[in-house]
Amino acid sequence: MATRQWMALPSGWILQHGLAHLPWRYKGEGSDNTAALMVLTAIAHAADEDTGIARVTYDELCKVTGLSRTKLSKGLNVLKTIEVITSGPDNSRSTYQLSNYDLTAGWAKFPVKSMYAGGRILAFDDFHLRKAVELHALKLFFLFAAFRDKRTNVANIGYEKIHEYTGIKKERIKTAISFLASLSLVYVEQLPSKINDYGISNTYRIVGVEPFNHRGTTGRSSI
Repeated sequence: MATRQWMALPSGWILQHGLAHLPWRYKGEGSDNTAALMVLTAIAHAADEDTGIARVTYDELCKVTGLSRTKLSKGLNVLKTIEVITSGPDNSRSTYQLSNYDLTAGWAKFPVKSMYAGGRILAFDDFHLRKAVELHALKLFFLFAAFRDKRTNVANIGYEKIHEYTGIKKERIKTAISFLASLSLVYVEQLPSKINDYGISNTYRIVGVEPFNHRGTTGRSSI
């Protein structure tokens, strides 16, 4: 599962504002949505490169994500409800199909190997499913992967667009970015603004995806 540098994640649902359908609400729904993105991460990592089918047990998913079986089940239900995954062709409880998996259509490079330590997704050690910032950070992680520019290897997206695609309130975005960076899942890089000659804009580089393609190797001009 964790030997590949990256895998292809279908991104159409993200670009169609699918992340905005995963709000943070108390009374369990918010934590279920956080669990859903944690589970999607693990399923994507386990998916076959040719078919997008993952054969992975509950025990394996619980191990790599740190989720309980109950919360894992709720996360899976969320993913099926928003049609990001479906049951595999054999309808086995341990087989999952990434919806719209097509290497000739829209997909994003999603990191694998860099996220693991000791057979688990290391960043998820800091998730307790009690805070909105955890869900917001994961939304940003998926969004930045989908918006990554193939040439520059960064996602250049402002707060207005982030809010549009994720539903995260603008005043909460900075905190979510900081949390995501603290988990070593993204690098935040500042560049001169294209709008204001004196301004600075943030870009976001996914850790583990084309690690040698960055400003230090390509030069500022490529950005």
